[in-house]
This record gives sequence, structure tokens and C-alpha cells, in this order.
Amino acid sequence: MTSSTSKRYTYYFLLPAGIVYLVFFIFPTVMSLFFSMTWWSLTDWKFIGLDNFKTFLTEDSLNIGFKNTIIYAVVTCGLKVVLGMLLGVFLCTKLKSVGFIRSMVFFPTLLSTIAVGIAFTMMMHPSQGLINVTLKAIGIIGPDWLGDTKIALLSVALVDVWKGVGIATVIYIAGIMSIPNDYYEALMIDGGNSFHKFWNIILPLSKPAMNSVIILSFIGGLRTFDLIWAMTKGGPGFSTDLIASIIYKQYQGGFYGLSTAGNVILFIVVSALAFPLYAYLNRKEVDL
Repeated sequence: MTSSTSKRYTYYFLLPAGIVYLVFFIFPTVMSLFFSMTWWSLTDWKFIGLDNFKTFLTEDSLNIGFKNTIIYAVVTCGLKVVLGMLLGVFLCTKLKSVGFIRSMVFFPTLLSTIAVGIAFTMMMHPSQGLINVTLKAIGIIGPDWLGDTKIALLSVALVDVWKGVGIATVIYIAGIMSIPNDYYEALMIDGGNSFHKFWNIILPLSKPAMNSVIILSFIGGLRTFDLIWAMTKGGPGFSTDLIASIIYKQYQGGFYGLSTAGNVILFIVVSALAFPLYAYLNRKEVDL
């Protein structure tokens, strides 16, 4: 078989995947870019240029989603990175029940996000919720977790962390367990303690796992919709509205062109933040 025939034969195998990628990614992306610059309904459309983008970026009720999205992504990502690392280190110790504890930590990840949102909405009820009832029993007056504009976004973010920290923990466990025992033995010979073990071996050598957690958690935070919608629907007011929930509200209101422009903006925001972050973390990993 000649070289040209071999290459052509290889491309035939790539063709099905290329067609699927073209139909389900490239074509919808191009159509979204086009319809984001139109006013359109299910039966008609009119080209209006960049008006949808101007509206989305200038109106306060829409623009507030950008600030909330960044805050939500940073808070959830930061907590998952830190808590995941601590749990990962703890669950790599020689405990008798470590397998059971690992299962319990990972279990929330398997639950439906909508179900988790509904359950925590009831638990965070200001007067009848389990959390405030428990706090009242010990003499503490609990806040209105989802009704106070100052803490509602943080309350949802904490639920997100509770549900998603299991994935981060599993990634950390895999990274920690891949560290050769030779490093630990050398540290013991030099008289190192548990803190030295964590600071000088586990932390630097688990950087690839940490980078994966940062990227996955940050992108997930930027794209979050289902938990916000299940718990607050963007309220009270616009205090928990993210870009994704604002987009959905525009679809509900029949502003299809405006919501399509919002989708394009969300795609640009995620790409503009995630790709440089990935490049930076990857460069730091190579330097190690």
C-alpha cells in the first residue's frame, strides 16, 4: 500500500467523526452567531446587527449576571480546590473505614442537581428549614439563606460545593496515590513530620491534579444554571442571576435573538477566561 493510499485510508476513518462534529458543533455555532444578530421567532427573522449584544451588555438587569457569574465561579472553584485537597489528603491515610468515607464524600456527586436544589431549598427555609431549626435549638438565630440578597448567592454556592467536592477529592486522591513512596521514605530519613510531608511532597507533586480541579471547577461555575434555577430562579430580585439564568429568562420571555446573543457572550466569556487559565497552569506545570 502506497503512502498516499494509506493517508487516504486513514482519513476515511476520521470522516464519520468529522461529519458528527460538523453537524452537531460547527453548524449550530455558526447559526447561533447569525441568529444572535437578528430579531427572530419560530416563523420569521430580521437582521438587526449588534443591537442584541448592546442590549445584553448595557441593561443593568442583564449586566448584573456577569458580576454574579464571576463571583460564583471563583467562590465554588476556590472552595472545591481547598476542600478537595484536604479531603484527598485525609482519605489517603490508613483508616479502617477509608473506603466507606470515600463513598460518602463522592455520593452527592451522583445525586440529581434538581433534587439537591429542591432539598436544600426546604432545608434553608428561614423558619421551618432543618438548618435554622437546628441553629435555633442551640440559641442561634439563622438568617434567611435564600431570601437575603447579601448571602443568597453564597448560599447556593455552598450547596454547589457540597455536591461537587467529591469529584475534586477523587482527582486529588488519584494524584496523591501516584506519588512514589521513595519520596516519603527519604523525608522520614531526614526527620520530616506530617506537615513537611504535605508541604514539600504532596502539595507540589499533586499540582497536575490541582490544575485539573481548577479548570473543571471554574468552567463548571461559569456555566452553572440548574442549581440556581432550582433554588432561587435568580432571586431575590437579580441577586443570584447568572448569565445562564438570564439567558433562560429571555427565552421564556420570547426574546430569542437576545437570548441567543447571551449564549454567544457566555461562550466568549468562558473561552476568554478558561483558555488563558489553562495555558498559565499548564506552563507552571511544565516548569515543575
